[in-house]
Formats: sequence, C-alpha cells, structure tokens
Amino acid sequence: MAEPRVPGSDPDRRLELPCGETIDPHDVDIGMREYTCSCGTRHAVVTDVHPPSRFFPESLVGVLRETIDTADEFEQFGTPHLMGVVLEEFPEKVVVHDASDDGAVGYALVWITDFDARRLHEIVVELVVELMEHAISHAEDEESIGQFESQMLEFDVSEFVDQYRAQRDFESEHDRAL
Repeated sequence: MAEPRVPGSDPDRRLELPCGETIDPHDVDIGMREYTCSCGTRHAVVTDVHPPSRFFPESLVGVLRETIDTADEFEQFGTPHLMGVVLEEFPEKVVVHDASDDGAVGYALVWITDFDARRLHEIVVELVVELMEHAISHAEDEESIGQFESQMLEFDVSEFVDQYRAQRDFESEHDRAL
C-alpha cells in the first residue's frame, strides 16, 4: 500500500550538514534555532521566515532596509541577505537547503551552520558592522566618519549579543521583537 505524503515532499531527501552528518529537512521546524547533532555539535538553524530582528533590534533593521537596495527576488533586505553574507564569508561552514517546492516544512530556505546559534549571532553582527564601516568610509562628512569610528571602538560585539539575547529570551521559541 502506498504511504500517504504531502504533495511535493520527497521522503528520500537528505540535507548534509557542515559536519558531514545528514538529516531530513522535515526535522527542521520554523521555531528551531539550533540542531543538536549526532556528531556532538549544536548547529545554528536559520530559516527565511526568521526575521532579521533575530539578530538586531527592529530600529536597526529599519535603517538597514532603508539604506540597502536589494537586486533579487526579495522585496526588502532581510534574513536571506544576512545569511548570504555569512555564506559568502564562510562557504564551508554553512549549508543551505531550498525547500520552496516542499509544502510540508513551513519555510522556503534553511541555513544550517557549523557554529552554534550564539556564535552565528556574533558573526552576523560582526559582518554587518564591517558592512557599515565600509559604507561610512565612502561618506564625505569627516565628522560623521570620526563619530562612527569612535563608537565602533567602544562597541563590544560579545556584550551586545549577550544583552540582546537576554532581552529576546531565546530560551523560548516565543521570543518577541524589540
């Protein structure tokens, strides 16, 4: 007898993680932020439905959306762009799975990293700060450049991530935006 399944799902589909282990993409749900792997590592999990406010306050997300033009199928700057920057910087440490034709998972894209969720958070913040530093370096206002550079000297990525994660209550899958 045929086994019932959701149209578009492939029971043989496997996703190879950065560590070499494989999982069924259906084991990833949209509330998941980490996957505890049989290799003994916790891998960060990010889906396209996770908002960029997973990493930054909404106020900064708004600024990023206003200042970054996207030239792709996404309407505005978002999590796929953040993860694209991470993937570009660490191609061997990130796998991406396109599940856009699989109606059983609840997401279209999933990224799983060799980093745990906290370390991924730090990396995303570090990379966005680098992008901001690059952008400000093209400004013609020397005073603005100087202010930004002095603020960045005082900015502690690890402390920011600790405080932001505490405020967002990442222990629960029902965290709230700030």
